[in-house]
Amino acid sequence: MFGKKKPKKKWHRIVGIAFSLVSLIILTYVSISLIAGRQVNFNWFTSIFVPTAPIEIADELPFYVGRNRTFANLGDGIAAAGTLGIQVLDHNGNETLRDAFRMFRPAVSANNGRAIAFDIGGTAARVFDSGQLISSIEASGPIVSASVNQRGWVAVSTQEDNALRGVITVYNDRGIGMYRVNLGSGYALSAALSNDNRTLAVLNLIDTGSRVALFHGLRGQEPDSEFILPGSLVLDIRFLSNNNLLAISTDSLIIIDDDGNGSALFEFFEKRLSGFIIQDGVIILNLMDYGVGHVGRVVKLDERGRIQGELTTNREIISMSYKNGSLFVLRNDGITIYDSEFNELHFYGENPLSGLTRVLALDAGVAVATGEHLALAVRVNDD
Repeated sequence: MFGKKKPKKKWHRIVGIAFSLVSLIILTYVSISLIAGRQVNFNWFTSIFVPTAPIEIADELPFYVGRNRTFANLGDGIAAAGTLGIQVLDHNGNETLRDAFRMFRPAVSANNGRAIAFDIGGTAARVFDSGQLISSIEASGPIVSASVNQRGWVAVSTQEDNALRGVITVYNDRGIGMYRVNLGSGYALSAALSNDNRTLAVLNLIDTGSRVALFHGLRGQEPDSEFILPGSLVLDIRFLSNNNLLAISTDSLIIIDDDGNGSALFEFFEKRLSGFIIQDGVIILNLMDYGVGHVGRVVKLDERGRIQGELTTNREIISMSYKNGSLFVLRNDGITIYDSEFNELHFYGENPLSGLTRVLALDAGVAVATGEHLALAVRVNDD
């Protein structure tokens, strides 16, 4: 005698149907993306099954430095410069330094916990760290740029004699003037001091292109060597952590040796350089395709020019910043955090914040997003 027939299990049929629907959705998405010429991105799909720690947007940080604010990372604090002076807050929003002085076009440059705030086109500058004002500088001519090396020495570039003569002044870590050089000709764009305080590199424009003059030993008025890039524009010069001098041009990265010889570190002739970061021993380039909207790639290099990570993008990058293995990217739809290999970790876009123009990485998973009237703490909430 047979017993009662057991009911059939239907769970496997449900799983099969669900799998078919998911496969159909993915196939449809890929087909539409390929037809439309868009990048195929599965972050929306993987985020459904792989939970990520949410990004927390905290209250606005209380910076009161006037208009045209610009920001810099001091390690244990955040520096802000504006038309009314400078201010430093710690990562909890507590004020640790404030100094009031007038600037019309404020700028700030920082390195290894030391910063210089200066008025582009004016003569006022302040050197400071997170807790104290180190020196007040009154330049002899309109300031063009200023930089800080790893030891806290600064180089200030000015224009004198109705912008016909470039002058660079080097100050030590106590704010005392140590060296001054007058360029015979050419518009001085910027200057950088080596991390051992032994070499001053000066970038200026000449009739035939760009010139980088090297002054070894911080003595004399004539350069010991020079590098000339004819018919092209060098945008900036930086001494890397290994003390090599890097020149960033519109189509390549160039290492310049002590004798003024240049060698290509990385070339991108078929791309447009939209932005770059030099931080923590890495170089990050935002390279855009010509004539194809916002299509391009973000490339991470080590200081020897070897590619360490690559990110393809087809959306406008408003700002990006890197610190301790975290890459923060600000776009119109929100903020994305990538790891050191450019894998997407977290995204904040539930309520895209208008008015943001820059993101500044402070540490791994910690940043500040800023605009003309906003300064918001951004951190990954691992709780």
